[in-house]
Amino acid sequence: MPAGAAPGAQAVPGAVPGGVPGGVPVAPGTAAAPATQPIVVKTDLFTAEIDPVGGVITQIALTQHRDAFDKAKPYLALQRNAERTFVAQAGLLGEGMPNHRTVYEVLPGPRELAPGEKKLEVKLAATAATGDKVVQTLTFQRGSYLIDTTFDVANAGGAPVAPYAYFQLTRDTKQAVPQNSMAPAAYVGPVVYNATDHFKKVEPAEIDKLAADPARKAPYAKSTTDGWVGMLEHYFVSAWLPSDEKKLPREFYTRKLDGGLYAAGVIVPTAAAAPGGGASVTVPLFVGPQDQDLLKTVAAGLDLSVDYGIFTVLAAPLFWLLKWLHGLIGNWGWAIVAMTVMIKGAFYPLNAAAARSMGKMKLVAPKLKALQEQYANDKQQLQMKMMELYRQEKINPLGGCLPILVQIPVFIALYWVLLSAVELRHAPWIGWIQDLSAPDPWYILPVVYAITAWLQVKLSPTPITDPVQAKIFQIMPIAFSVLFVFFPSGLVLYWLVNNVLQIAQQWQVNRMLEKEQALMAAKRR
Repeated sequence: MPAGAAPGAQAVPGAVPGGVPGGVPVAPGTAAAPATQPIVVKTDLFTAEIDPVGGVITQIALTQHRDAFDKAKPYLALQRNAERTFVAQAGLLGEGMPNHRTVYEVLPGPRELAPGEKKLEVKLAATAATGDKVVQTLTFQRGSYLIDTTFDVANAGGAPVAPYAYFQLTRDTKQAVPQNSMAPAAYVGPVVYNATDHFKKVEPAEIDKLAADPARKAPYAKSTTDGWVGMLEHYFVSAWLPSDEKKLPREFYTRKLDGGLYAAGVIVPTAAAAPGGGASVTVPLFVGPQDQDLLKTVAAGLDLSVDYGIFTVLAAPLFWLLKWLHGLIGNWGWAIVAMTVMIKGAFYPLNAAAARSMGKMKLVAPKLKALQEQYANDKQQLQMKMMELYRQEKINPLGGCLPILVQIPVFIALYWVLLSAVELRHAPWIGWIQDLSAPDPWYILPVVYAITAWLQVKLSPTPITDPVQAKIFQIMPIAFSVLFVFFPSGLVLYWLVNNVLQIAQQWQVNRMLEKEQALMAAKRR
């Protein structure tokens, strides 16, 4: 039988627009709610669990994405258990209106998306304290991570009613996937998107400040006629997406809750329901991977949840190129190899000039050594003679550094692509590399990279005359490989292929220069 709101619901003053009575309950109130069996819904993309208390979506298990710790299990984009809390809640505001603590009557209907069916609906019914009938409908669609959440209000009174509806996400701040201790942690927490703020992360620390000082100005526009609110975690996003087409007024809010939980939500109005009439409001919920092509089609700005930071200008085209190559090759690892070759080709003139400069350095090494011995006690004179030799031989002693400096932004941008792109999560390459977004489990790539780094140092002599500094210069590339033990294997693969190509180019240039030197020596004879 339908029931009203669970007792003991607390309200937050000032939480709703227009002086609407009541507010968004600040806690689930599990002590007041009876034990209920969840409604289990299966679609082609996920399995959902819905609590009849409040119609809260307590679990979304994504069948096409695997758990970070146990690949035999699906990834839980939403979950409520002893370890984690991340749920989607919704309700109506107004005295006696059902909210996410209300015990609903579960109406009969299918619970699994049948073959050939495009959608299924789960309906929950409740009666407000005023006698108004409310039906909450969750609509699941084939091939979609969207869940349309609708409230239908049937006015049983003698005066018009126009309740507000709220839609919120509540979660802890725990990382859902392992984080590299050597890398910046992925952002976990609320985000607000609208025309005023564009894409705004609302750090939990900022919510703490707002809770401590209610008069403090929020870091986002509270009232707009566009935009959405969501929660981010590494590789996945959950968001309530009110329609922008009708310019529906909405109010965004964030909350600090007990137990280390935070809530972020949006409040929207329903149309007025005349006596004996009805009104409804629908807001879709997206719970799924940060697939950039998909997110662009779902809502404006949702693709910005894939955050490359200040390197977006490089990372975005790199990811586009990588995805295009993957479409041709069918393997992300080989796509990285192909992309590395293409990037190397783009930098070929610069690298060729640098390789030629480094090759000449190798050829004049005996002359440099003689100068160092001759002017061992006169550093200033030694520098002058070395510069004179460089001018005579047309050598730029720092020419080998320029390509490295130019490619560092590309390296960092690719790092963010591999760190952020869900497409590479659990993506295999060959043999032992079964996840290009994770470090090499057997350390083979870092070791091979260290070998190539050593070969590169041997092929590229340093212009540094100080023995200690020269030794450090030679050791640095090899020591750098130690860091690669902690880096995504896809990134190490990129740098390894880049090194191999650089070695091949340097070797070829050195051979050409030796032949040129031999011809010049023969002519002088």
